[in-house]
Amino acid sequence: MAGAPEPAQRARLVDPQALRHITRRLQRAEQAPWLHVEAGRRMAERLVIVRQQPRQVIDWWSFNGGSLAALQAAYPRANVMAVEGDDSPRALRPGKMPAPAWWSARRWLGPAAAPSAESQVPPDAAELLWSNMGLHQGADPQESFKQWHRALKVDGFLMFSTLGPGSLTALQRLYTQAGWPAPFAPFVDMHDLGDMLVQAGFADPVMDQEILTLTWANAEAALTELRSLGGNAHPLRMPGLRTPRWRRQLLCALGELAGADGRVALQFELVYGHAFKPVPRARVSASTHITVDDFKTMLGSRGSTK
Repeated sequence: MAGAPEPAQRARLVDPQALRHITRRLQRAEQAPWLHVEAGRRMAERLVIVRQQPRQVIDWWSFNGGSLAALQAAYPRANVMAVEGDDSPRALRPGKMPAPAWWSARRWLGPAAAPSAESQVPPDAAELLWSNMGLHQGADPQESFKQWHRALKVDGFLMFSTLGPGSLTALQRLYTQAGWPAPFAPFVDMHDLGDMLVQAGFADPVMDQEILTLTWANAEAALTELRSLGGNAHPLRMPGLRTPRWRRQLLCALGELAGADGRVALQFELVYGHAFKPVPRARVSASTHITVDDFKTMLGSRGSTK
């Protein structure tokens, strides 16, 4: 839609090119997915723990997160900067929806890649950085955390939500039983995300999760909504296009997930995280290196004082 001994090395098993294609498709949608809006609503309820009233807020991957209205309601006097994956960041005024960017990287088809919007966000730009259901749309969570740390002011607060590995486990079993490759790229465990936050320089990370069950009237409706949430960016996914026959097999298998009420049910693990950017500390080396000559000099000077 991971462990290794060093937290910073826990990377997702994902095809970055496929992930970029999926993200561009989601950005062309008319509105954010319902699940994202709901996750944003639930995360907004946690804003009561933020004591300071931020003047500058960054809404990272704003459109697909679908929580701009919740942020503006919580902080009506704040300036909100919307950052999209392929568009330039836009400064937003209270009560206004984001205006379309006058220039977009998608319009340029030349050989040189345009700088991403994320790289154009200035350092120390906001007291609150908010990212709703966007972290799993990136190939490297550790790199995202580094970008967020850079964009926050000292004592600034980070709040984000993402999908966890408890998501769509029934769909995963369905594919395994049918002998098909994985249906989506794996999601990162919340404990690993907490370690990554510390590695990126954040302090006091708190991770939490909940399981949300969605139901649909039939398999076709379930498949349609799953596509609105993303796609398969697993590097070992099925190659090429699927046939109508295979699609019928998938719909039949999904239909078998229906409960006694006849509705198809799938579960999603929503992971929430928050942390703050502390005052930077001076780095102290764990060891000191001196030359042999310097060491002899030190011994000689010590002996001469006796």
